[in-house]
Amino acid sequence: MEINCLDNDNNKKQIMAVHDAMDVLNGKWKISIISSVCYYNKRRFSDILNDVKGISNKMLSKELKELEMNQLVKRIVNDTQPVTVQYQLTEYGMTLKKIIDTLADWGTEHRKVIVGK
Repeated sequence: MEINCLDNDNNKKQIMAVHDAMDVLNGKWKISIISSVCYYNKRRFSDILNDVKGISNKMLSKELKELEMNQLVKRIVNDTQPVTVQYQLTEYGMTLKKIIDTLADWGTEHRKVIVGK
């Protein structure tokens, strides 16, 4: 049986691409944070904290900084009294919307399979 090396190389590239993506999106919280910001467009820190059950202030702050560093989320400081800060997906971050929507669809179906509803 002959193995096609091109397919093998392509498979390795695809696997590496998944690793690269997971390096950016890894951890317990990032996908949940991204989905909160994605579905509401702009979110305040406290709103994200309420959306992402179980995350601490310190962890949310750390994760948002990492998402900013990876150019997925931008921090918007509003000149209000008092000053308010909101988070929004960048244009680049919006490229994740399709993935978030697919995860949401899968999660809905998975709940039906497991719970039967």
